[in-house]
Amino acid sequence: MQIKWLPLQCYYSDKMKEVGFHIQSIISGRMIGQMAVLLAFLISIGSCGRNQLKKSDETGDTVRMKYAENITIVKYSDQTVVELKDPWNKGKVLHRYVFPKDKLPLTHNVVFNTAHASLIGMLHADDKIVGVADLKYMNLPAIHRRIGKGITDCGDSMSPDIEKIIDVKADAVWLSPFENSGGYGKLEKLGIPIIECADYMETSALGRAEWMKFYGLLIGKEHAADSLFNIVDSAYHALMSQARESKVRYSIITEKLTGSTWYVAGGKSSVGRLIKDADGLYAWSDDEHSGSLAMSFESVLDKAGDADVWIFNDGGQQPYSYKQLRAEYHGYLSLKPFRTKRVYCVNSSIVPYFEEVSFRPDYLLADYIMLLHPDLPRRPLRYYRALTD
Repeated sequence: MQIKWLPLQCYYSDKMKEVGFHIQSIISGRMIGQMAVLLAFLISIGSCGRNQLKKSDETGDTVRMKYAENITIVKYSDQTVVELKDPWNKGKVLHRYVFPKDKLPLTHNVVFNTAHASLIGMLHADDKIVGVADLKYMNLPAIHRRIGKGITDCGDSMSPDIEKIIDVKADAVWLSPFENSGGYGKLEKLGIPIIECADYMETSALGRAEWMKFYGLLIGKEHAADSLFNIVDSAYHALMSQARESKVRYSIITEKLTGSTWYVAGGKSSVGRLIKDADGLYAWSDDEHSGSLAMSFESVLDKAGDADVWIFNDGGQQPYSYKQLRAEYHGYLSLKPFRTKRVYCVNSSIVPYFEEVSFRPDYLLADYIMLLHPDLPRRPLRYYRALTD
């Protein structure tokens, strides 16, 4: 028997990437072979004319976003429409999703990014994860314990194991989009809905964290996400107020050389904004870039060589030392914080830095404040450690 598919263009536009989850879920791996269900479903949804993305006779309720700039969520009586702005092309849409009310929550999620897997855990919905990619980069004991016991290792995020994604009957694949990525290859051809997690392109830490409202909606933890975000928002602003009470403001530089290039945070990046919120001094605070700036060591030395504090990330198995830093590049000795022993490193293989900071920026802000304001009451650093000799 030949099946006639409904016209997908009503739901998927080359320009807008408009996705109707009720059609996409039919194409997903967990529905392959279930022809009776497929036929019944096609009959139930009727023609495209009766399933518009937005009802002309209904005004939806827009979910209030206090800080996030690149996402809008509008709820209607029978569906929710989520639109993601394209952060690389102003005025364009990265993705538009239509979630029929009866198709949420998504219960079989494959997650490529450790931050999103961690958030799902924070929302007490670990059972909604059935697969992960880049497992070796996930500092999440709860995930590792369940590998082979409810969670499947789907390989490398750049070339995931397609068969395993089909086998786990994925409802959706969560991944982080990149500019000019060229699409998602075989993964895109599966027809399994792709959740483009572009939260990292927000220009403020709280804006990025607020995307948890979207992710909570997907997994049936909307109220939990709202509650968690309110906690983060309140704690973040309390810390900002505390920072303003300090009489001492240190200056700071971030990261270190990668080959011959030093990628410093742009003034409008989430790190740049975080330094500002911590009331610290930053040489690139007036810069308008929301990403990183590629600079030579000489340029960094000239602009920020006299900074009081230097911080960077490392994933090594041993604590970072001044001896190791000096061996990497002798020019580091020219930096004031190297000479004054105010260099701090995050060892992301030991502490859950990448797992937490995207959606708990208050944790990171607290560390920044301790590093930048030595006159405030001391508390232990959560992520950063002073370099050993």
